[in-house]
Amino acid sequence: QVQLVESGGGLVQAGDSLRLSCAASKPTYAMGWFRQAPGKEREFVAAIRWSGEDTYYADSVKGRFTTSRDNAKNTVYLQMNSLKFEDTAVYYCAARYYSGTWSSERQYKYWGQGTQVTVSS
Repeated sequence: QVQLVESGGGLVQAGDSLRLSCAASKPTYAMGWFRQAPGKEREFVAAIRWSGEDTYYADSVKGRFTTSRDNAKNTVYLQMNSLKFEDTAVYYCAARYYSGTWSSERQYKYWGQGTQVTVSS
């Protein structure tokens, strides 16, 4: 069992930055970030392995969001810059045990409780 605890959400203005954190009780193979806006399906945002340099991003956030990790703290981060109104959503982190399709929710085994990010225009 892996527990994931997210933090860092809040209310910001368009153009601002925000950093989300996700603390894991233990590392797995990789971590992903997803988000769900009101009335929409949950969508992939970014992913990072616990080892190596590879990161993966949805086109909608590429160049604005950066995911990173601190292995000593078993924590991953999502740095969100140049936030837009359409980035408003509940953001979730998730843990997976193997490689595959980074955007596939079914390939992630554990999920955090989510943290709300609201961007005012």
